[in-house]
Amino acid sequence: ALVVIFMFIYYAKGGGVAVLALAFNIFFILGILAQLNAALTLPGIAGMVLTIGMSIDANVLIFERIREELRKGVKLLTAIKLGYEKAYSSIIDANVTTLLTAVILYTLGQGPVKGFAITLIIGIICSFFSAVFITRVVIEWMSRKGEATKINFSFPWSSSLLTNPSFNFMGGRKKAYIGSSIFIGIGIIVILMQGGLNLGVDFTGGRSFVVGFPEAVPASEVKLALTDAFENSSVETKTYGSTTNLKITTSYLIEDDTDEADQRVREALISGLADYTNLSYVEDGDKIIEEGGFSILSSSKVGATIADDIKSASQQSILFSLIAMFLYILLRFRTWQFGLGAVVAVFHDVLVVLSAFALAGALGFSFEVDQVFIAAILTVVGYSINDTVIVFDRIRENLQNTLSKNFEKIFNEAINETLSRTLITSVTTLLVVVILLVFGGEVLRGFSFSILVGILVGTYSSIFIASPLVVDLTSKSLEKAQVKAAEAAANKS
Repeated sequence: ALVVIFMFIYYAKGGGVAVLALAFNIFFILGILAQLNAALTLPGIAGMVLTIGMSIDANVLIFERIREELRKGVKLLTAIKLGYEKAYSSIIDANVTTLLTAVILYTLGQGPVKGFAITLIIGIICSFFSAVFITRVVIEWMSRKGEATKINFSFPWSSSLLTNPSFNFMGGRKKAYIGSSIFIGIGIIVILMQGGLNLGVDFTGGRSFVVGFPEAVPASEVKLALTDAFENSSVETKTYGSTTNLKITTSYLIEDDTDEADQRVREALISGLADYTNLSYVEDGDKIIEEGGFSILSSSKVGATIADDIKSASQQSILFSLIAMFLYILLRFRTWQFGLGAVVAVFHDVLVVLSAFALAGALGFSFEVDQVFIAAILTVVGYSINDTVIVFDRIRENLQNTLSKNFEKIFNEAINETLSRTLITSVTTLLVVVILLVFGGEVLRGFSFSILVGILVGTYSSIFIASPLVVDLTSKSLEKAQVKAAEAAANKS
């Protein structure tokens, strides 16, 4: 609702068109998932969140381009035509890099990674269609009266916001490098001091119990209730088979394989559930409803083998995704510096999120690294590369339109020109994530926190890490070429 309100307030009637396209996008995604009988897991929802963000982003790109043309004095219909034409390359590049990532994740990934990839592939195709074609049809219909059309893309108060900024982003790049290095360094030290991140049962294994209740109980509340009973060890709860059955898995005493440990975990489970439900434990599972209590229907030990496979597949898929990103950007931008800058920025963002997780744990906010965390990291990677490629696309356009070799000036101008789009996209996505963090409950807190940090650092890195890195690498290459040319000239003379 807040995103809808914001789009209307900032882009006037244009915002209404963007919201319509967003509604179509969600409709298409859910329709295709339903047709495929796909299970909508939390990683899948993460993929949907990312594609919704990209759908809004595509509309923001188009509207900002139209507003630019209108500020130049171009007539409305021409501005609309040019706005779409100039935004196409950025939208295509951003979508293709993310689509390449999704295809590789689907091919190599397992479990939650594959679920994320399926939703992302569907979402990218649907969001591109809805953001580019549906909005074009609607806007052309709204502007059928020609120049007399009253369609607008801003209100008087918002038309001059973030226009012609002139911040010296390149001048502060060394401070950004140092600041990022210090934060990541502190995070790595904290991780080492803590003996690693707080791994969930997905990566540690544990003991699993299927518990039957006389009526349905909320899995998320049971998870919170059992945290104290299992001495803050990792707990996973989900509905199993029937709405009245829960599968509860915990890493409590996972390193102790004795029968005594099995009994202690069982007793802790029974005690925790009894305190939460105010029900008594029933030994015979067939008498749950008759006696109005809960019963343990089955139990087993869960090894970390599957978790290791998921972890290994995730690492491989992310590595190949980064290689594919690098090669595509190299092909599109014709220089390896752009590809390397984008990949380094993605690595930077992932390390910052991991460091933030570690520091949050040191401050008493314990977040688990589980399958949901993998989905969050993948969302951060997708958002980061999307943001970076759009900034790069404007830089490329400016480089083609000038003979100047003052890279700092060209890059600064390009970042300033795309600043309104960068900030608006970040704000609309942050609105969703902050609400998810505040109201989403304890189960979603780690997921929401990592996405929140990822969006903030993804926006920061596209401006202060990726682009400045390209400047530094390009300048060094240019200096080397000039030195070689000077040496060659000296040798000839």
